[in-house]
Amino acid sequence: MLMSALPTLAELEHHDEFAARHLGPNEAEERQMLSAIGAASRQALIEAVVPRAIARPQPMQLPAPVPEHQALAELRAIAAKNRTLRSFIGQGYHGTRTPTVVLRNVLENPAWYTAYTPYQAEISQGRLEALVNFQTMIAELTGMAIANASMLDEATAVAEAMTLAKRSVRAKSDTIRVAGDCHPQTIEVLRTRAEPLGLAVDVRPFATLADDGEFFAVVAQYPATDGTVHDLPALADAVHAKQASFVVAADLLALTLLVPPGEFGADIAVGTTQRFGVPMAAGGPHAAYLACRDEYKRAMPGRLVGVSVDVHGRPAYRLALQTREQHIRREKATSNICTAQVLPAVLASMYAVYHGPAGLKRIAQRIAAYAAALAAGLRAMGLEVLTEAGFDTVAVELGERADAVMARALADGANLRRLSATRVAAALDETTSRADIADLWRWFAPEGATLPSLDEFERGVEPLLPEALRRSSAFLTHPVFNSHHSETEMLRYLRRLSDQDLALDRTMIPLGSCTMKLNATSEMIPITWPEFANLHPFAPRDQLAGVWEMNDQLCAWLAQATGYAGISLQPNAGSQGEYAGLLAIRGWHASRGDAKRDLCLIPESAHGTNPASAQMAGLSVVVVKCDANGSVDLADLEAKCVQHAERLACVMITYPSTYGVFEPGVKQLCEIVHRHGGRVYVDGANMNALVGLAAPGEFGGDVSHLNLHKTFCIPHGGGGPGVGPVCVVADLVPFLPGHGDAGAPVGAVSAAPLGNAGVLPISWMYVRMMGADGLRQATETAILSANYVAARLAPHYDIHYSGGIAGIAGGGVAHECILDLRPLKETSGVSAEDVAKRLIDYGFHAPTLSFPVPGTLMVEPTESEPLVELDRFCDAMIAIRAEIAQVESGAWPREDNPLKHAPHTAEALLAAEWPHAYAREEAAYPVPALRRHKYWSPVGRVDNVWGDRNLSCSCPPLADYA
Repeated sequence: MLMSALPTLAELEHHDEFAARHLGPNEAEERQMLSAIGAASRQALIEAVVPRAIARPQPMQLPAPVPEHQALAELRAIAAKNRTLRSFIGQGYHGTRTPTVVLRNVLENPAWYTAYTPYQAEISQGRLEALVNFQTMIAELTGMAIANASMLDEATAVAEAMTLAKRSVRAKSDTIRVAGDCHPQTIEVLRTRAEPLGLAVDVRPFATLADDGEFFAVVAQYPATDGTVHDLPALADAVHAKQASFVVAADLLALTLLVPPGEFGADIAVGTTQRFGVPMAAGGPHAAYLACRDEYKRAMPGRLVGVSVDVHGRPAYRLALQTREQHIRREKATSNICTAQVLPAVLASMYAVYHGPAGLKRIAQRIAAYAAALAAGLRAMGLEVLTEAGFDTVAVELGERADAVMARALADGANLRRLSATRVAAALDETTSRADIADLWRWFAPEGATLPSLDEFERGVEPLLPEALRRSSAFLTHPVFNSHHSETEMLRYLRRLSDQDLALDRTMIPLGSCTMKLNATSEMIPITWPEFANLHPFAPRDQLAGVWEMNDQLCAWLAQATGYAGISLQPNAGSQGEYAGLLAIRGWHASRGDAKRDLCLIPESAHGTNPASAQMAGLSVVVVKCDANGSVDLADLEAKCVQHAERLACVMITYPSTYGVFEPGVKQLCEIVHRHGGRVYVDGANMNALVGLAAPGEFGGDVSHLNLHKTFCIPHGGGGPGVGPVCVVADLVPFLPGHGDAGAPVGAVSAAPLGNAGVLPISWMYVRMMGADGLRQATETAILSANYVAARLAPHYDIHYSGGIAGIAGGGVAHECILDLRPLKETSGVSAEDVAKRLIDYGFHAPTLSFPVPGTLMVEPTESEPLVELDRFCDAMIAIRAEIAQVESGAWPREDNPLKHAPHTAEALLAAEWPHAYAREEAAYPVPALRRHKYWSPVGRVDNVWGDRNLSCSCPPLADYA
């Protein structure tokens, strides 16, 4: 009897490879997809679609991939190299406690972290409500009229406030005055952002901020970085007398006890919500905030969530004032922000929901009481306490003893804040204990001093808060902040909100331009490890050895993927990576005495943030045409290079283009620009179509940014966080962003040296588990999936810029395809938006709507979707085309058909009256599979016009809430 051959060990171990779980289609499904396309093999498809001129000459050199458990073990060993000391540093970063019910049901819940930006309001009601809670929390704590839905970090929020003030006030000066006791990282980022715009940053002592001279704004920290609470109300009148704007960077927790900025005349309030339950994580991600007076709202940067109504008159949330979206405004943009910190903002808002106003105030009172007790004890020991008025930070003049005190604390496993050669401060927070106060007294104590005891303060201690600045106004009075204080209530509230959303844990999100791929559980696990989460970004570098090792490894791996010589992970969003890259180009030209090169060429096909970033970097924008195939018109490019030869700084292209096209002439494009003295910026937004196949740094690019929240698996989190590494060729490496580096050509672009370091473990895990072959397979599968979708839908819809699908001869698409619905608008009256809303009834998030071409849908399936899901989407789109045919034939009226009234809510379908020309069943169950698995939209189509005309951006009244 013959025995079958036993599998080899290598074959058995292959099944442990992560790549097999990351990639959706299996081998049999891949063959079926290739057959539908008409390609003989995946390799044949890639060679037909990707220009051979840009193909990598050699594969990436990456470590061999390891299974999930081994990658976790390796990263755990790296994390162990960090030292998580007790932190009393402050400086805008504090210890905090994330409520475990929020940790498990938001941060660790894919229903929240895999969601996309809420552009489709009807399927985003849960996270939009959470963001309205966030905006309400910020507006009420700051006392301002309106707040946006979060910013990237406190330092960049202050920079955005600077430009908001500049365009909103009557003062003609180009100088902004900044208190010298603002956080040092804020001052550094302000200087970086001001210089390209021709603005001057005048840093001076607080007492001189209102002295004679001209300025358009004043920035003050509240409390200051050394803990001092200044008399800001007295300053406000002096600032306004100059017709200037008063910007206050305020500690949100302190505002539960201090008079809020809006009550003493501040025009803009900014800050961070980090201490609202979001770990320090070596610098981020954390949701910053920006709030302002009502007159500024239409110039406010960032996203704003508003309360509107749906077609049934029910309250519904949506992004408001969308004309402010900077990628729409392009070169007329006033900011390049096209994202936010949604997931950290949700965490912060839920921290406030969990604790409520009384709980928040109690936490702040406890901190303030400990600070007052600490100061009293230090004075009792004869020390010179500098903090007369403060909240949580106590500064001490120590003279020659400063080094010894710092060393004593360090030896006991704690970090104090060094303010100067002779001054040391200790910042207290939610995690501070009685034992910490006793230790602080011991570290600061002069030799032979009698140590105080907290027993002396049991009857209470008067806080250091100035009497005149103590808050008396109420805050967070809405029921949402006063109803969910038991864990049962909180758990059910979070579940109710997540059930209203449609995220990647339920369905494919086929968005072009914003890659929505698997965010594997094993990639997410390390972000909550204490060895990463509990690190202060400005702790001594040797305490962050593991973070820096992970940073350096990830930079080396990304350099292999991109072909560049140097990389910085500091930019905390793709937009900030673009900005940093342009600053590098600008700095390089200036270093050669070529500062007159201030013009950036940008094709029509480029991402909208490109011209916005160029404007912020002080560059003028000239648009280059595209040809009929969607490629950059090289003749027009060369003509403009010749026309602007002396001013040409760079060209910004997206490759493959936003039209989903691999442009065959990209190397020629680079050569043209280089020949005329410019540099080439290759936007890495579509890097998911290149990794392992082509490298921008090898085919002519000088600079790129990447989106780790796209190609390298950091989840979108409902619209943030992200990481936007900037990658450069060798001669631009000196111009990567610095941080605290005296004399660096380019300063800091974000508040922390490592930006959003807390989410870097996700991308590290992805690359470590995939390896070079796995990453290349992911790219090839993404291209295969896009061409399969295009092939299946080509008989039913026009595929824009495909050049033909069958057999790929003369065409095919890259990793995304554009469905042109404009002809159908003419024949049926059905718009691309109607199709997007009807897809909700089928249980899908819509593709990208009307971008980059109006009246189209851009589809990007990604490599992570299995064939069954690709087919489910294609079947839905084909069924929708049949519904459009019903309208074209006259069977359904143009204004009364399932597309025009989509999405259909359960409430509408159960109404006693059904006045429509189509059946309820046709509305609810257009395909049989929906009877087994149906997502019900919580609201009908949202009225955007009503929302902008009746702008409301805080929690709705009690009647609506109920």
